[in-house]
Amino acid sequence: QGKGWETFTDRVVDVVNRECESVVFMLWGSYAQRKGALVDRQRHCVLMAPHPSPLSAHRGFFGCGHFAAANDYLRARGREPIDWSLPAAP
Repeated sequence: QGKGWETFTDRVVDVVNRECESVVFMLWGSYAQRKGALVDRQRHCVLMAPHPSPLSAHRGFFGCGHFAAANDYLRARGREPIDWSLPAAP
């Protein structure tokens, strides 16, 4: 906080909101969720959950289904779903 990232992220969200179509915004944690006010929910999908940190992930992040919901949203708009799988560990 107080390092300028708030201004930077507000600008990024604003540009993506205006210039892109059918974006999925995954807002995890209270700071990120405040950015939802900058998003046109008629043009984009906003998914909100607690931050996935070890201290709070069990309070609603685990099981929130955001990865599946994002892909459902994208497919419904004729867009390619995201492959969320991680590569195998070496």
